[in-house]
Amino acid sequence: MRMCLLFLAMVVVNLGGLSLHAADQPNVVILLADDLGFKDVGCYGGPVRTPNIDGLAAAGTRFTDFYSGCAVCSPSRATLLTGRHHIRAGVYSWIHDESQNSHLLLRENTLAELLKGAGYATAHVGKWHLGLPTPQRQKPTPADHGFDHWFATWNNASPSHRNPDNFIRNGEPVGPLEGYSCQLVADEAIGWLDQEGRTERPFFLNVWFHEPHAPIAAPEALVDTYGDRKDKAAVYSATIDNTDRAIGRILKKLREVDAAEDTIIVYASDNGSYRDDRTGGLRGRKGANWEGGIRVPGIFVWPGQVQSGQVSAEPAGIVDILPTICSLVGVTPPATRHLDGSNLTPILRGQADAFTRHQPLFWHLQRSQPIVAMRDGKWSLVAHRDYELSNHNMFKESWIPMIKTGGYKDYQLFDLEQDRAQTTNVADDFPETLARMKQQLLQINASIMADAHDWHLE
Repeated sequence: MRMCLLFLAMVVVNLGGLSLHAADQPNVVILLADDLGFKDVGCYGGPVRTPNIDGLAAAGTRFTDFYSGCAVCSPSRATLLTGRHHIRAGVYSWIHDESQNSHLLLRENTLAELLKGAGYATAHVGKWHLGLPTPQRQKPTPADHGFDHWFATWNNASPSHRNPDNFIRNGEPVGPLEGYSCQLVADEAIGWLDQEGRTERPFFLNVWFHEPHAPIAAPEALVDTYGDRKDKAAVYSATIDNTDRAIGRILKKLREVDAAEDTIIVYASDNGSYRDDRTGGLRGRKGANWEGGIRVPGIFVWPGQVQSGQVSAEPAGIVDILPTICSLVGVTPPATRHLDGSNLTPILRGQADAFTRHQPLFWHLQRSQPIVAMRDGKWSLVAHRDYELSNHNMFKESWIPMIKTGGYKDYQLFDLEQDRAQTTNVADDFPETLARMKQQLLQINASIMADAHDWHLE
């Protein structure tokens, strides 16, 4: 019986049924939320009813200190697919296809490409936001990054989650659709599983939901359970509830095509919430390299292989997904690409003492204050840029020379075990720790900037 690795970057639940696959390699499914906060879903103490996500937490390992790849969307997704810092992969900030050359570089080895090379059927459904072609700019599509089938939007569902009209299927615009984005994404995933999930090939299903990113919408009956229909917090919660129900439908289909012990699931969000009340008291929110902007839910499930009911406080993140999946499925990433993420398998199997992180977790976002952050054990180090950028919220590719050569100042050190909200800078109390981490940060930064792409020259 083949072990199916199911990576749902958003949910994990008990799966049943008989395995229909004969191969030895597991399936992989990723479910990813968009702008979901650290304290949104039930199993993280949030106010939204999420039985499917909570079921995943009960069935697997839940990380209390799990991190996005970046404090905004596109870079975090690039990190997820490559296991590398997003700037190495060509993505400095969120991508605006009409005005930027930026996209996920074709030179990168994505998880889809690695698994496809090992015989997997591959599909992406949902938000993409890693670059799509425009009339003015030729850019790659998900097909160029290893996906056999794709159903995506360039960024958000438009005009909102309700009745979106901007989905593209395998390069062809779909036109107006009726329903809510998360359910339409689930429809596509289920349809694809009906076709590919019953073959001898293992599959990689990458499901990236739009919810709860604005502009938001959800069924009125769901909104009513959380408050007034005009209350944005109620609508926000209802979009997450609706997504949990969509995940439940996908899980039901997965039960039909494979057995529980053949399935691994991971749940996560691309960055922190834009709502201050959903960060769990952490400092900052989406767009900032404080804990509230980068700490997100993270759950891994694989019955019989990943410890069930385990809660891990080991710092981990989206950057670790590719090396972890590759380890679990027996695929070796090319040695020519430096991976910034580490293999979490020892933790997932209850052997945390055997886990070693080869470099600290590191974040860089040019418009964030602080611009850089690093997590090493219980310590968080942040710093501000020592140069000025023009006053634009959107990333400007003309900034790249300054970003690549610029330095940092105003370093601050926080003990997250004692001060999760980052209220007290203890740099003066721990000068040796500050000096060691500052040196590490600058070394990682130099390595990343050496790989950084010069979009402004194209």
